[in-house]
Amino acid sequence: MNHFDWLNAEAFTAFGQHIMWSDMVGNSIGLIALALGWRRSIWTWPAQFLSGVILVAAYASAQLSGGVGKQLLVIGVAVWGWRQWTRGSQKAQDGSIAVRFATWKERGLLLGGTAVGTLAVGALFSAVPDLSWNPWPDAYIFVGTLAAMVAQARGLVEFWFAWLLVDVVGVPLAFSSGLAFSGLVYVVYLALVLWGLRDWWLRSRRATAAPQPQPAIEGVPA
Repeated sequence: MNHFDWLNAEAFTAFGQHIMWSDMVGNSIGLIALALGWRRSIWTWPAQFLSGVILVAAYASAQLSGGVGKQLLVIGVAVWGWRQWTRGSQKAQDGSIAVRFATWKERGLLLGGTAVGTLAVGALFSAVPDLSWNPWPDAYIFVGTLAAMVAQARGLVEFWFAWLLVDVVGVPLAFSSGLAFSGLVYVVYLALVLWGLRDWWLRSRRATAAPQPQPAIEGVPA
């Protein structure tokens, strides 16, 4: 037996649903990652990276190639997000990560990119059935997750709205795919997303309302 086979072994059964270790552990770490994101902790990115690595096994066992691809994407974006937050260009005055609402241009790019990406990935999944047995919802979650993580890396409040839209499809898809723990965690995600959205929204408004330092006038003490 491979040392990693235990990841796809059954952890327990609840309400007729078989819960795998990979599904449970990966999503539990993902839940922690979302909570860290709400707190604007840089450790959200290593947690997302680890969650993605473990969930690759879960989605592979459920024969959801699209889900595997999504987690590989999560791993890559987690590395990029870590770099974005460690560069210090998005720090607020108190040293935490600065958050803000996206500009209309940024919103347009996010929405347009998500729509085009979903159409492209959905067409690919439909053309190659082995990649996903449920191509369009899988493509929507695949691209929506990428959009949410990119928005998070840039400190945009819209990150939370993107996760809300992913959850709407993610919950029923996870249950229908036999990944019951993923479905339950998505429900908890929803509560965290609403809480995080409120926190980031209020912080962005406080940052906007904060008085800006006035330039010193020659001959007048600052």
